[in-house]
Amino acid sequence: MTTDTSERGLESIICTALTGSACDQDMIASETKPQSGWLCGSPHDYDREYCADVAQLSAFLHATQLEVADSIILGDRSSPSRRKFLSRLQGEITKRGTIDVLRKGMEHGPHHIDLFYG
Repeated sequence: MTTDTSERGLESIICTALTGSACDQDMIASETKPQSGWLCGSPHDYDREYCADVAQLSAFLHATQLEVADSIILGDRSSPSRRKFLSRLQGEITKRGTIDVLRKGMEHGPHHIDLFYG
């Protein structure tokens, strides 16, 4: 038995190990049955300017911190509050590092935002 070690093949192996499916581009997150809490994403949801999967971030905030999610309005690409939040997140990660931001969260306006629950 051979293993596909091309970039696409390795991506498929990793996605299958994390989500239980190959996470093909045509697939949407709701079609997956996560085995370990990971969900497939879509490349169309990735915002290159801010280096974030905005759909996954929005879903996380709606599930865990509805008041914050409602105030940021991540679904509207032209929203000033969306741009401010993503800029703030990007700045915090640049300044403190990803792990610290995940562990301690961040402040944005009147809100403390948790970005990880262990």
